Amino acid sequence: MIDDTIRDVTERPGTHRRRWTTIVSVIGVLLIAGSLGFKIFEPVQVLPRIRLAPGFIMTDQHGDQITSEDLKGSVVLYTFTYTNCGDPCLAPEPTVAEVRDRMGEVDLGGVDMRFVTVSFDPTRDTPGALAGRADEMGADGDEWIYATPSYQQAKTVIGAGFREWYEPAADDTFSFDPTLVLVDGWGVVRGEYRYQTLTSDVDRIVHHLDILGEEIRNSHGAASLAYEAAHLFLCYP
Repeated sequence: MIDDTIRDVTERPGTHRRRWTTIVSVIGVLLIAGSLGFKIFEPVQVLPRIRLAPGFIMTDQHGDQITSEDLKGSVVLYTFTYTNCGDPCLAPEPTVAEVRDRMGEVDLGGVDMRFVTVSFDPTRDTPGALAGRADEMGADGDEWIYATPSYQQAKTVIGAGFREWYEPAADDTFSFDPTLVLVDGWGVVRGEYRYQTLTSDVDRIVHHLDILGEEIRNSHGAASLAYEAAHLFLCYP
């Protein structure tokens, strides 16, 4: 009787350890299975957080100063060109106009959508020149802004910050890579559109804005954990 009691007491710690080992193993398997399932089925999709957008100070078409801080809290689609860009020119403004006209298809959860067209020709693109181009394109200066940085800041902000390639030519024109950059309200680049694909840039951008809007609307509370998991598992469209 005493031997049985001693045996029972000495075996209990080992039994408890095995039980906890089993529980931990089961939890680990469930977590791995859940992670694989999340990655495979992607119940939530997000846009990648590519990098921070550059800080800047620019002059807009009204001659007023606009900064990157002024645009925080808004989703912004940046484009790059110059006002003397004649035909043929790979101007991005028609794409911007189409995206703007289709914003009724997107729910950004009450967050403002802004469009900023940046000139990389600050020498000639005075506020008056910017205003003339803005009028041609139907840019109101509030929802859709034309602006240019100073000559000293142009390469830093546009070239290094937004990673827009451009190069002046001998005839006062520019060669440039038509680029659109989508930035969220936290100042993070969430999309870059450099090449025409089988899906038009407009359709892609509107679709991506819809994905971003869903993340914005679910950025608080328990639902936000699923979106952070989607970033962790690279659940990108």
